[in-house]
Amino acid sequence: MSNIQEKDKKFVANTYARFPVTVVSGKGSVVFDDDGKRYIDMGSGIGVTSFGIADDEWAEAVTNQISCVQHMSNLYYTEPCAALAEILCEKTGLKKVFFSNSGAEANECAIKVARKYAAEKKGQDYYTIITLKNSFHGRTLTTLSATGQEHYHELFQPLTPGFVHAEANNFEDIKRLAEEYKTAAIMLECIQGEGGVNVIDADFVKKTAEYASENDIVLIIDEVQTGNGRTGELYCYMNYGIKPDIVTTAKGLGGGLPIGAALLGDKVESVLGFGDHGSTYGGNPVCCAGAYSIISRIDDELLASVKKKGKFVFESLSGAKGIEGVSGMGLMIGIKTEKKASDVVKACMEKGVLCLTAKDKVRLLPALNISDEILAEAIDIIKSVCAE
Repeated sequence: MSNIQEKDKKFVANTYARFPVTVVSGKGSVVFDDDGKRYIDMGSGIGVTSFGIADDEWAEAVTNQISCVQHMSNLYYTEPCAALAEILCEKTGLKKVFFSNSGAEANECAIKVARKYAAEKKGQDYYTIITLKNSFHGRTLTTLSATGQEHYHELFQPLTPGFVHAEANNFEDIKRLAEEYKTAAIMLECIQGEGGVNVIDADFVKKTAEYASENDIVLIIDEVQTGNGRTGELYCYMNYGIKPDIVTTAKGLGGGLPIGAALLGDKVESVLGFGDHGSTYGGNPVCCAGAYSIISRIDDELLASVKKKGKFVFESLSGAKGIEGVSGMGLMIGIKTEKKASDVVKACMEKGVLCLTAKDKVRLLPALNISDEILAEAIDIIKSVCAE
């Protein structure tokens, strides 16, 4: 074990089952460990490094901002914060942005906005949030409560009240819960990432969106993992032709720096007033400068290439030996393998490819701009491991 791994085990809280790999350098979709071994990165930090490791344009934007102002409190204005909010609103048609540090915090903001809206419009007892079973919305106590997986609830009782969970792709269950509980919001992931890369049915999403609109229920779409070009559209909900009231995002937004955002639509843009919410680091100029460099480069050409690369992966893996099925959209892909997913990931790592898991599937979240050659190399290795 390297000295770095020894120090980590001694001093870092035991919350991660790390692989015995110490990454020390990289470029694009290739990284190297402290022994000089090369790996193809098919996880991008769980969908974070949108343009790969040490992306030149991102690094320049970040270092230039560090040399100017690395942080100011939200008592003052900074240009990167305003510029990032503007481009997000322009690209989505949403009206306001609240910046935070993570996806969980973005979801916390969305929950607060929805509950305040409902309390003011319908009464204080309209606070229930409907989410889906098998969903994942974060690790704070409230976003754990929103998460529709009992496994995450077991050790942290009592959780925040006011959350109920519907069956995915069952609109009648959504309607039943909305009629049974005084409902403030419905919160959905269009693809359940941590839940196993499960694509939610388009008809279900559209019916749910229509029902929410007709009944003045706030519709929140959680784009923490699916957003920022990952599925071949800027945000995954755009594949479904709906208009959410709130969109939450993080991960790939910052390109490697911690930033979350709650994008607020017409219905809720003015719900938060002075002092209703806040974040010391929210809108940090360095994080916003990095995020702006990411969002400004997610254009039609890049999105088309994400779809093309995703199609290549699906076609290469579907029906291959040892592979039972492929799910996902764009470059958010789940692979159901005959072998245990964890065994496939371990074998791929030994052969120089870093993959992820999601439930019982191998999960791929490569950089949006991964080259065709490196992608093909990684897929060949994954296929060979699955076929062995």
